[in-house]
Amino acid sequence: MRNLTIITQFILMNISGSRELQVVQGLLFLVIYLGAWTGNLLTITVIVTSPRLHSPMYFFIGNLSLIDLCYISVTVPKLVVNSLSGYKSISFTACAAQIFLFILFASTELSFLVVMSYDRYVAICHPLHYGLTITLHMRTQAAGGSWASGLVNSTIHTGILFKLPFTGSNVILQYFCDVPQILRISSLDVCFSEHVFLAMNVCMGFTCSALLFLSYVRIFSMVLSMHSMEARNKALSTCTPQLAVLLIFTISGIIAALGPIADKASLSLLTGMFYTMVPPFINPLI
Repeated sequence: MRNLTIITQFILMNISGSRELQVVQGLLFLVIYLGAWTGNLLTITVIVTSPRLHSPMYFFIGNLSLIDLCYISVTVPKLVVNSLSGYKSISFTACAAQIFLFILFASTELSFLVVMSYDRYVAICHPLHYGLTITLHMRTQAAGGSWASGLVNSTIHTGILFKLPFTGSNVILQYFCDVPQILRISSLDVCFSEHVFLAMNVCMGFTCSALLFLSYVRIFSMVLSMHSMEARNKALSTCTPQLAVLLIFTISGIIAALGPIADKASLSLLTGMFYTMVPPFINPLI
């Protein structure tokens, strides 16, 4: 039998091949990272310290900001370090941890967006029942359920992707360990198992999308039926920002999930930058 070399580390790509441009890109991404951290941390601080904002809507927004902090911290710091130092490799363990955390926070954020749409639906369509429906117990259960679902999802994904050792190429055409790129260099057995689980995830994703669509359809139908312009503007001011956050996250998720597995680093890196950096950076501004 021929000898097999078990891969213990992976080679990541840089956006630019020039050393000077790599330093520039490292500094640029550091600014983006610090901007996302500042915006989300300010959001959390204001919500925690202001008694007027201790309402269910801001409870969910604060959790969303916390998730965005963690989400962008999974990939961007490694990119900044690699760009400034010229170092390209990542260990097998660190790669698995990166995928686990990335899926965890992405799945949890989607769950929170579904809960937030339901919160706005009850607040606008059934305002008299809001206090009885969105209770402290309900909020705690929703938050715990969102984190638990993300944990289960990421555990299964990571277990499937890394259940067999890698013995082929160790080059990842991305600046972080991305699921499509790991599948590109995985065995056929791993690819089959992952695609089966991905199909189940797509079904759950469509269910969440249907719930979100139904919630916002009913919300905007209620808003359009309001006769008071002041009430209409107030309702829109509370749900439109959340809808914008949802659209950004959904569009970036579609690009990540349905985009082709790029064989060229340039396309892969651009799509990766969009869905890992844009939502956490833009959400605080919204």
